[in-house]
Amino acid sequence: MLTSFTTWLWFLSKVDTFGASLMRLAIGIVFLWIGALKFVPYEADSITPFVANSPFMSFFYEHPQEYKAHLTHEGELNVEKRAWQTGNNTYGFSTGLGIVELLIGLLVLSNPISRRTGLLGGALAFGTPLVTLSFLITTPEAWVGALGDAQHGFPYLSGGGRLVLKDVLMLAGSLTVMADSARHLLRESRA
Repeated sequence: MLTSFTTWLWFLSKVDTFGASLMRLAIGIVFLWIGALKFVPYEADSITPFVANSPFMSFFYEHPQEYKAHLTHEGELNVEKRAWQTGNNTYGFSTGLGIVELLIGLLVLSNPISRRTGLLGGALAFGTPLVTLSFLITTPEAWVGALGDAQHGFPYLSGGGRLVLKDVLMLAGSLTVMADSARHLLRESRA
């Protein structure tokens, strides 16, 4: 029994290299998929509260203070609200962000071809959650609103807040990816 447990521990101690590759793939998938969705109005609409309340991004919108009256639900088509979002530069900003996210995903996945671009992708993937996690501080919609239930405000995360909190995993995973790229670069420089 102890021998099989020791064998299992030995096996687990060796999967970190595979884990870094799997993490790289996971980060790449997330950035590519969500980046591609940034070209679709419903995704652009859904990030409006985060962008409008961000001290780092609100300047991209024409009327960030007015966003609440123009929000839609996923799958909802409201022509008037979509027209407002167009005039607000919601879709222009989202398209630009999508391009950046697609680029980060490709850079992260490029690691087997170029460790340097893989390292750059890991660094950009690490920096992204530093911005998005700030939404927990800047965006009122990250917390359950006071609509009558006793559980609202901090620490009760809304759906959007729970989505943002998951970026802690992206932060940690990106560090692993950067370390793996750096390790390979150091080995290559010694060879």
